[in-house]
Amino acid sequence: MTTSSHRAAPEHTHPDDVPLLTALAALADPVRLSLVRALADSEEWTRTCGSFDVPVGKAALSHHFGVLRAAGLVEQRDQGARRVNRLRRAEFEARFPGLLPLVLRDEDPAAPQA
Repeated sequence: MTTSSHRAAPEHTHPDDVPLLTALAALADPVRLSLVRALADSEEWTRTCGSFDVPVGKAALSHHFGVLRAAGLVEQRDQGARRVNRLRRAEFEARFPGLLPLVLRDEDPAAPQA
């Protein structure tokens, strides 16, 4: 009997298949928004799942990445024992023009506009 230490490749949803409410719900969570912002500030495929400074455990972090994949925001791939990530900026922007730049702004989106 042979066993494999390889995990299954993550499933990805293309942004074209994502309803707006799914995208908004994914971006509404503070941990997921933190992950998206960190990826936006990083080179593609350089951030491993464990490299993010978020206040959740490994299982919760996996869940958050799953939600981001399902919303078409994040793509992941395995490099050896590490899983690396990239923000699907161009694909997401084509599906929801202007949404990602809006949520990536430094200002508080809930703050009243002058």
